[in-house]
Amino acid sequence: MIRINTIIDELLSYWPQADIDLIQKAYIFSAKVHEGQVRLSGEAYLSHPLEVAWILTQMKLDQVTIAAGLLHDTIEDTLATAKIIEEKFGPEILHIVNGVTKISAIHFQNQEERQAENIRKMILAMSDDIRVILVKLADRLHNMRTLGFQTPEKQTSIAQETLDIYAPISARLGMHRIQTELEDLCLYYLEPAAYQTIKEGVARKREERERYIREVKALIQEKMDSVHLKCRVEGRPKHFYSIYKKMINQNLDISQLYDLIAFRVIVKELSECYEALGHIHSLWKPISGKFNDYISLPKTNHYQSLHTKVIGPFGERIEIQIRTEEMHRTAEEGIASHWQYKEGQPLNETDAKKFRWVRQLLESQQVQDPKEFLESVRIDLFPDEVYVFTPQGEVKILPKESTPIDFAYAVHTEVGHHCSGARVNKKMVPLRTTLQHGDVVEIITSSAHWPSKDWLKIVKTSKAKNRIRQWLKIEERKRSIDIGKDLLEKELRKHQLSVSQSMKSDALLRIAQELSFQKIEDLLAGVGFGEISVRQVVNRMLPKEEGEEKQEEEPLTFATRRPPKEKGGVLIRGIQDVMTRFAKCCTPLPGDEVVGFITRGRGITVHARFCPQVALEDQERMIEVQWDVSEKTRTFYPVKIEIWSNDKKGMLAEVSTAITSGEANILKADAVTTTDKKAFYQFLIEVVDTHHLQSVINNLKRIKGVINVTRSFEKNI
Repeated sequence: MIRINTIIDELLSYWPQADIDLIQKAYIFSAKVHEGQVRLSGEAYLSHPLEVAWILTQMKLDQVTIAAGLLHDTIEDTLATAKIIEEKFGPEILHIVNGVTKISAIHFQNQEERQAENIRKMILAMSDDIRVILVKLADRLHNMRTLGFQTPEKQTSIAQETLDIYAPISARLGMHRIQTELEDLCLYYLEPAAYQTIKEGVARKREERERYIREVKALIQEKMDSVHLKCRVEGRPKHFYSIYKKMINQNLDISQLYDLIAFRVIVKELSECYEALGHIHSLWKPISGKFNDYISLPKTNHYQSLHTKVIGPFGERIEIQIRTEEMHRTAEEGIASHWQYKEGQPLNETDAKKFRWVRQLLESQQVQDPKEFLESVRIDLFPDEVYVFTPQGEVKILPKESTPIDFAYAVHTEVGHHCSGARVNKKMVPLRTTLQHGDVVEIITSSAHWPSKDWLKIVKTSKAKNRIRQWLKIEERKRSIDIGKDLLEKELRKHQLSVSQSMKSDALLRIAQELSFQKIEDLLAGVGFGEISVRQVVNRMLPKEEGEEKQEEEPLTFATRRPPKEKGGVLIRGIQDVMTRFAKCCTPLPGDEVVGFITRGRGITVHARFCPQVALEDQERMIEVQWDVSEKTRTFYPVKIEIWSNDKKGMLAEVSTAITSGEANILKADAVTTTDKKAFYQFLIEVVDTHHLQSVINNLKRIKGVINVTRSFEKNI
């Protein structure tokens, strides 16, 4: 176990004026509240916060961050409270500890929702203090190093979350060392066979590789010395996860990969980077299309370097990176290399621009749906980017496969909303066109043009997705209010009343509040959307003798009212007086998992949950439905089946008899024969439920000559 004195010595080595009393105080408090707790490894729990604090000193972070690392689990895993932490260590340390602490006291519906809310909370905290995520990364790194003591299921879920969220965050922060170790550990647990293959493949050529590294380094150093360019040269094997990605992307075995080694030439001045590049290219032939200038166009995490690939000694392909010492520190440590921040000062405007993606994450957290939120976070985190330009030469950095619509929203939300077309490199292109590095994009706007739901299928950035969803939601509500108002107006006219009169007298507001709506607009939207019926509203406005149903009704809320029964054997949660219909694309049966969608003018359309059409429907109109198991009457439902058999005399009669003898009714039948003497039958039959259907299918399969019987989901028969 790492000792506190070792941590203090390391802190003093780069920050002699550090407040050691604060670190000692945090250590003693952490040891006291964690006393008696043991990790799965059998070690005292205190070993974990000590290891986290040690990792933070390796990042060369300030005393506040180190203290927060020692205290990061105290609120979550001990009896210590936020109030105690603030009293003893101040609001700054409390803010970091609170940001890292999981939301333990709240009940969530599922693991995805829990994960989304924990990440949402962390993003909110890190948006004004990036040290929150630095402590979390140190915490996650040590947990990954000791993941072997968890169950296989936990190993998989934690490693996958790390690969999806925390490794990309460390990449976005430019923290290469943390990123590569996290990725390699994830590979070890998620793809153990691939990890072992790469490990063995790398080990087999270890001596040969080390000799090759020495030779290439010597050749580069000799060349630079001959032109009096001072530098240092490093050579290293690529980390396992980058090798794994290359194997997958290129569909190659490790023995077929040649550029497993990367070399770095580190110089003093920026101008010397380009000078060194020229000397490298004079030494070995560069590979066409394999040069990237990340100095003139830095990555979003402010990574800067020249990357080139050349045909090196013995015909081997090698990658060479050229950068200054300052660029090298930023590349390895990322934001942790910024001393201004280590001294507790906020990021200045220049540094803030380097990490503006944190603000994009903050925008993502406004999305309520956990799946959509996690999707937005992953889009914002993954570092694959393209650099595109406005006609004025301004650079916009977008994810790979972004479209002109993404570009339009990157310029301004209103430009995105009114985007009607685009020119890429002065040529008109479709809005679904994929943008490439260096494209010059001009957006054509029209005041009469607005976002389409189809845009959600083609945009890549979370900003575009979120803005489009917000606009669609607002427009959907406007339309629902107009529809609700029209429906209510028509019904009120029958009783010599009007909506405007009711609004003036506050009658409509009173009724809205009785029905658990805050405003009249919410009530009208509910009527238009189908959440509540016109009759429920009107009956409350009429005198008792006119509104017979009034005394029978109570305020409709999901918590107090039993779901009413609807026609067709399904229960619709929270909605009355709405007709239901079964979708013809899947013809659901009792026993199938079902889901409903509110459709204007047609009530609730019920689909089987496995129906492909479900994914294409508006998810905001989805509503919970279930089969009415209390229904006493025997109800028959239509379903389509397909039968393949040998073509023989009397087969159609046998098939028909098997269906009817199973107490199923035939509504429609169609039969064709094929050239290879097979017969294909399609039947529309009526059955009670999935068990009844399976019984009929079993009867059919017993017929000699029947090859296959399946349930069909084709719309037409």
